[in-house]
Amino acid sequence: WEYRAQNRSKHGHIWTGIFIILVGVAALIKVSVEGLPAWLFSWQMFLIALGLFIGFKHKFRGSAWFVLILLGTAFMLRDMYPEVSFRPYIWPSVLVLIGILIVLRPRSNRCEFADEKKNDLDDDDTYSTSSDRSRNRKTSGIDYLTSTSIFSGSKKNIISKDFKGGDVVNIFGGSELDLSQADIKETASIEITNIFGGSKLIIPAHWHIKSEAVMIFGGLDDRRKVEPNPEQEHKTLIIKGTILFGGVDVRSY
Repeated sequence: WEYRAQNRSKHGHIWTGIFIILVGVAALIKVSVEGLPAWLFSWQMFLIALGLFIGFKHKFRGSAWFVLILLGTAFMLRDMYPEVSFRPYIWPSVLVLIGILIVLRPRSNRCEFADEKKNDLDDDDTYSTSSDRSRNRKTSGIDYLTSTSIFSGSKKNIISKDFKGGDVVNIFGGSELDLSQADIKETASIEITNIFGGSKLIIPAHWHIKSEAVMIFGGLDDRRKVEPNPEQEHKTLIIKGTILFGGVDVRSY
């Protein structure tokens, strides 16, 4: 996992820069070249491009990229063919796509660590979910977390004593990650992609925060009252990724 994290951190800012360059080039072409189709520079195409960007950046893991491409394509077809009613096809298509996602979805994140560290997981560690909003919180003892929120929110409690990091995606949504009961070995990194979304991190007050994320009309706000204690072991949580019209809120209780 450490190798994968280093590889993502090395190329994450490159993908972000390329995406911004392409958006700028598209805007220049729009104002410079006449006769191009309107759909090529529509907000629907932006959703499709954003989905492809997230897919390439995260090696097409998760479902965020797929949902964005699906939404962009659906709205584009509706505008391109107004005489056709797509409503009767919506639910059958949704069921088919959900089935495909279930089939292609990895069985569990635990398998990624089965060969590397079998003793990291305790039989007592639980991973519970609920559709009830008031109980929409997951508790996990695994060392690596993944969270994807699209037009929704999620809450997770991490209790791992050897937390290594994670991958968080919020698109028009938010996530709350409670690491107050977790521990790290010197350093850990979380890659966060917030697009019109936000993340709230609850971490111990003595952890150091190092931001390496690309901020575009967004920011990171550390609201903790950090009291240096030389007797405590130096621990650093590195925040990486892309924050576009969003934010990261860091707190401790």
